[in-house]
Amino acid sequence: MSIPQKIVERLNAQGIAYQVIEHVAISPLHPLCSADQIPAAQIVQVALLEDGLGRVQALLPSDCLLDLQRLNDHKGRNLTALNRDACRQLASSLGVDTLPPLPLSDSLPLAVDRRLLKQPNLYLQIKQSNQYLALSQVEFAKLVEQAEISDFCIPLAKLTQPTDDRRAVDQAVQQFTSLRIKQRLEQTLEMPPLPETAERIIKLRIDPDAGVGELAEVVEKDPSLAAQVVSWASSPYYAAPGAIRSVHDAVVRVLGFDLVINLALGLSLSKSIELPKDGPGGVLPYWQQAVYSASLMEGLVKAMPADYRPSLGLAYLCGLLSNYGYLVLAHVFPPYFSSINRCIEANPHVEHFYVDQHLVNVTRETIASQLMECWSMPDEVLAGLRWQHHPEFSGDFSVYSRLLFITNQLLRSVGLEQGPLRPLEDQLFTDLHLSRDEALAALGKVVKQKDELMKIARTLGG
Repeated sequence: MSIPQKIVERLNAQGIAYQVIEHVAISPLHPLCSADQIPAAQIVQVALLEDGLGRVQALLPSDCLLDLQRLNDHKGRNLTALNRDACRQLASSLGVDTLPPLPLSDSLPLAVDRRLLKQPNLYLQIKQSNQYLALSQVEFAKLVEQAEISDFCIPLAKLTQPTDDRRAVDQAVQQFTSLRIKQRLEQTLEMPPLPETAERIIKLRIDPDAGVGELAEVVEKDPSLAAQVVSWASSPYYAAPGAIRSVHDAVVRVLGFDLVINLALGLSLSKSIELPKDGPGGVLPYWQQAVYSASLMEGLVKAMPADYRPSLGLAYLCGLLSNYGYLVLAHVFPPYFSSINRCIEANPHVEHFYVDQHLVNVTRETIASQLMECWSMPDEVLAGLRWQHHPEFSGDFSVYSRLLFITNQLLRSVGLEQGPLRPLEDQLFTDLHLSRDEALAALGKVVKQKDELMKIARTLGG
């Protein structure tokens, strides 16, 4: 695909010399791309922002986080990221499918981070053509000569995470809240008490003699939870023959004991905190991601050879709780939650844990895993949640975190989860004894059934 004509016209009009570099888009099908050797500091990212005074286009290096507060303080503005629909409309008005990291309109003020002007060469990705425009610093300077140059970014390398998770949580809580550090973390965070149903299920999980009857009895004492388990098992996703009329039916005929006990536990925990209404996509996306992640984790485990499979139920629970830290973050840092979400929206190229670390000095995954430890959740779940964005982690139970990483990236590749795409290395699949093709087949099943899974998410979110 060629470079859009509108971009070519703009560059030619300014007499800017450039080269076109072919680029294979990162996706589950292509673990590596030809642009991998380009330093991240030389790849230009674009952020479209607006407030009551109008819109601003900001350019920054891809290895940096746009600090909205710093930019707003410098400009005396209250800028936030344009939503997706507004970005699409703006791109269409400028004659392109997606907005490129270069000024296409003189009417759109441009802010450029000073770090870009210190690089010998710069690369501008044209997403709809899967190509990069390579410019020397001299040519890039001509392109942005009308821009306001300032320092409004933070290098991601500076946003390192502490090695002591509990201490990191305590320090963040002390710094940003008036809560007193107590002996138990759930008291420090002033978390609501565990639902009675969750306590019973946790006890049931560690009882080797527990059976279907005991599980059904516990779940059925919570009518809402029982209805959700039956609804889940009745979904066309599982294509169970005949009607599912009870929790007992859901366990015996469709899901199995292990899956139901972890499903019930995940649903019960997630219902223990009020869902925040200020998320990037509103209320429903939390449950959408939970349902998609749990379903895909199930599919990936089933695609692995029997000798290498982790616990299906625990993998399912990891998927269901994969974004539980989002709820905890909103609960613990309510005054800062809006700022966190606004910063994430302005930095779609950055993993959210960098934003968490920047604004509250602790990540949602760290908080969630520490809280789960206090609740005596399985170590497999703690590792899965804590390290899900770090495929290089090779400690105990890393199979769960690596499966979650693959799950996150596969869902992002088809638009069922928000976040930057990262390459899925062949070695990752090899280490898990998982075929890339089988992983994509599991993703295909989720995509095919996404409407039915969406109905489940709506039921849970209601």
